[in-house]
Amino acid sequence: MRCFPPHFWCTSVVVFLSVTGTLAADPYIFFDWTVSYLSASPFGTRQQVIGINGLFPGPILNVTTNWNVVMNVKNNLDEPLLLTWNGIQHRKNSWQDGVLGTNCPIPSGWNWTYEFQVKDQIGSFFYFPSTNFQRASGGYGGIIINNREIIPVPFALPDGDVTLFISDWYTKSHKKLRKDVESKKGLGPPDGIVINGFGPFPYTRELASNNFPFGTINVEPGRTYRFRVHNSGIATSLNFRIQNHNLLLVETEGSYTVQQNYTNMDIHVGQSFSFLVTMDQSGSNDYYIVASPRFSTSIKASGVAVLRYSNSQGPASGPLPDPPIELDTFFSMNQARSLRLNLSAGAARPNPQGSFKYGQITVTDVYVIVNRSPEMIEGRLRATLNGISYLPPSTPLKLAQQYNISGVYKLDFPKRPMNRHPRVDTSVINGTFKGFVEIIFQNSDTTVKSYHLDGYAFFVVGMDFGLWTENSRSTYNKGDAVARSTTQVI
Repeated sequence: MRCFPPHFWCTSVVVFLSVTGTLAADPYIFFDWTVSYLSASPFGTRQQVIGINGLFPGPILNVTTNWNVVMNVKNNLDEPLLLTWNGIQHRKNSWQDGVLGTNCPIPSGWNWTYEFQVKDQIGSFFYFPSTNFQRASGGYGGIIINNREIIPVPFALPDGDVTLFISDWYTKSHKKLRKDVESKKGLGPPDGIVINGFGPFPYTRELASNNFPFGTINVEPGRTYRFRVHNSGIATSLNFRIQNHNLLLVETEGSYTVQQNYTNMDIHVGQSFSFLVTMDQSGSNDYYIVASPRFSTSIKASGVAVLRYSNSQGPASGPLPDPPIELDTFFSMNQARSLRLNLSAGAARPNPQGSFKYGQITVTDVYVIVNRSPEMIEGRLRATLNGISYLPPSTPLKLAQQYNISGVYKLDFPKRPMNRHPRVDTSVINGTFKGFVEIIFQNSDTTVKSYHLDGYAFFVVGMDFGLWTENSRSTYNKGDAVARSTTQVI
């Protein structure tokens, strides 16, 4: 598991996870990508960012269910690189996952060919650099997995498709941020919020004087577009909204949802949402697209792009659309609970999503995982889970397992917090093949945490304030919880 280091009281999130595995002969598609440094000016000052094939954000990986992807990646950075495919389920093929547990980094000047199948998946995802804090400088891009033609989509075909990356952003380089995090200094607040790598539209006089470049989405009146929105940041939960337009949620991270209208949506670090947005306004002027920070008083400016109808007669004006109350965690929690799986829709297969009765499974392992605020351990500021700060070994875990190399890791990750001093260790969960795992994430810090499961998905069956107890199981959603790969713990 990867923990996105991204606020508030002690909360718990419960997920159900099954561990299984399949491959098939299907079409192949080939890509050649070069990862290199580019120059950009999100906040008016030129700075170094990470781009792919000269693009920041990077190109969209647009494929169809069951296709085989062959991706040659050339690393033109001055340090090692790994790309991970956030939300892609590498069934029996985690060698291509692009994290330190499964792959050696691509050395500077070298290339590596990833080969994986998007087996039995549909939906909206994104890729990004998984090591060395490089994601703080970019290197991310969208992944779209389309339905096969024989599988109906549970909504009318949109007139267009828009990918948006909303992200906290620092003018410091990722190398400087990395040093700050490793020292006692810490990360600190970001310099602002960007949308697709652009700074905010000048919605205030102060911003107008800065002359930042901003993003524009061009649309036609009366048409409906699918907006795929990803929080590609490193630490900040964001609220997304479009002035005077409803967001009809239809999918999140590969699960078709019960279709509900929202005026805004909290999107936490690493999460992806897909909305249908109909251009049903007069178009007499442009409209604000907004990503504003949640649960933080230290970030003053929102990320703002512009939605421009083809018949627009003038710029967006007036105040930004109202966000939720800044520190209202109850709103965010209740909104998250409102997400429901569309049980009758097919996804990657003809059978409905609801045909898998996850609520009837027999759980084989239970883990209560508690994080604590970062503390100094062996001279560095470190976060811990159940009192352990993970130390990536020089030999990837998969290689050590494949070739029976002893001493690389320990299968001793505790199922509950231990009453002992925190330590640094390469401690790994000992899972059961084809088993079902119940994981309870308990947040003891003062900031929102995002937890991501590489190469698989889980059902988010429970979410609440306070401490989890055995009695909490009576509140689990065992019927239509959404399956996803990233969840927040407030």
